[in-house]
Amino acid sequence: MPSFSRLIDSAKARYWTQRGTWVYDNALLLLLKCLWSNVVPGLSPFLSCRSGQEPECTMASSNTVLMRLVASAYSIAQKAGMIVRRVIAEGDLGIVEKTCATDLQTKADRLAQMSICSSLARKFPKLTIIGEELVVWVDPLDGTKEYTEGLLDNVTVLIGIAYEGKAIAGVINQPYYNYENNEKQQFREHRNEAKAGPDAVLGRTIWGVLGLGAFGFQLKEVPAGKHIITTTRSHSNKLVTDCVAAMNPDAVLRVGGAGNKIIQLIEGKASAYVFASPGCKKWDTCAPEVILHAVGGKLTDIHGNVLQYHKDVKHMNSAGVLATLRNYDYYASRVPESIKNALVP
Repeated sequence: MPSFSRLIDSAKARYWTQRGTWVYDNALLLLLKCLWSNVVPGLSPFLSCRSGQEPECTMASSNTVLMRLVASAYSIAQKAGMIVRRVIAEGDLGIVEKTCATDLQTKADRLAQMSICSSLARKFPKLTIIGEELVVWVDPLDGTKEYTEGLLDNVTVLIGIAYEGKAIAGVINQPYYNYENNEKQQFREHRNEAKAGPDAVLGRTIWGVLGLGAFGFQLKEVPAGKHIITTTRSHSNKLVTDCVAAMNPDAVLRVGGAGNKIIQLIEGKASAYVFASPGCKKWDTCAPEVILHAVGGKLTDIHGNVLQYHKDVKHMNSAGVLATLRNYDYYASRVPESIKNALVP
């Protein structure tokens, strides 16, 4: 099968020729229809186009709604990523504390949230009814504290889609992918000179659907026998450090953002994401969980319970997070009982 980028470029060229304009979500919608029909032939999307108009969906099934959501979320997340870059370039982050000094909100959080929610509401006006238990979980800026400190490669925009409580589709936009982070520069220089490296495009969007796959990155694994743990940079405590130590790691990566940590797993930079503490929310894990599961990985709480994403669920992942691309059972078996007893699901 051709690469996703090649398929999307081909669809873009055809759409430009026919219409003279280019809209990402329309081409991606057509691509999803093609992929879905080939990969999951039993799930007919009932997609139809009106003559001379842009592609439209007949609301004939939940599969159709899902495809429209994924296609729209792709372009909406890209727009949010542009907002994140624009705010830091302008130099006024508008930082406020939410609950404590490590729980921050910025102007980028607020503007990206507004953009995502208004775009979804405009394209899916009945989405809030959730008549079929279809729920969208949004984190407009995952890794806010790192964003305020100039650690821009930690930042992601997350849009996750759940059906009947199960995470089934997700989009991760990484606004500063390919960002050159010179540690000798001051934070102000980071803000003013955030740019891609030579011949590189700044930013990327990763997306995935269960049963279909995940796209926008090159899947890699940590070398066999290596145990590299990724965990929180800003929200650590004794439970977290004790659980990480119990994994007997060869190395520990302390970074920001749940989305960023899952990207480390799927790109072979880490073996397991271990966070034995409350703090992470459903909007932090929904989209990343889909991407990980779509390539054969696993994400649960510390007890091994599958996370639920229905509309009435508690937002806090109170029993922490354990995620791996491979060898989940090895890491799950090393979680101390004392830590499990301290974390109530």
